[in-house]
Amino acid sequence: MFRSPVVRAGLAAAVVVVMLALYWFQPWKLFTDTYVDEAVPHAVTTSAAPAPASATPASAAPTPEGNTILTVGEFITHEHRTTGSAEIHRLADGRHQLVIRDLNTSNGPDLRVWLTDQPVTRGVAGWRVFDDGEWVELARLKGNKGNQVYDLPASVDPRDFRSVSIWCKRFAVSFGAADLKGV
Repeated sequence: MFRSPVVRAGLAAAVVVVMLALYWFQPWKLFTDTYVDEAVPHAVTTSAAPAPASATPASAAPTPEGNTILTVGEFITHEHRTTGSAEIHRLADGRHQLVIRDLNTSNGPDLRVWLTDQPVTRGVAGWRVFDDGEWVELARLKGNKGNQVYDLPASVDPRDFRSVSIWCKRFAVSFGAADLKGV
């Protein structure tokens, strides 16, 4: 049927192009969702009451009795419709976590969670700004729907960052972002 070498080579090239396009764009992700429902840390107001002497060794420094929310923000839509909220928590042990609540965005190839120093801008103008300044990649996005918690590396000072982006690394575009404001 395809005896001509030119026809066979053209058909083989077309198959390779289609396979590469499928790998690169992963269009099936537009029709699939990954749900995550991680336990979100509770934020507790620090109590003024001292801890009992028997509870902590004398050499240990006192620590807050609860977790504190440092910044909050609501996601806005960029490349793909995105809703939910983001919070940076300081835990009682001094660590920091990014908490994403009620995330709802599209699934996509190579999605990451970034903290950035860039302001969140609505519309197309805000789609590609997050890699212009300082940013830190926390992890791959665990799921495109639900509650998620990401640990911040000890070397990261949350005061250096003003936004969080659901970043598609493959296409260098933000699916959605939240401007983080102090509480």
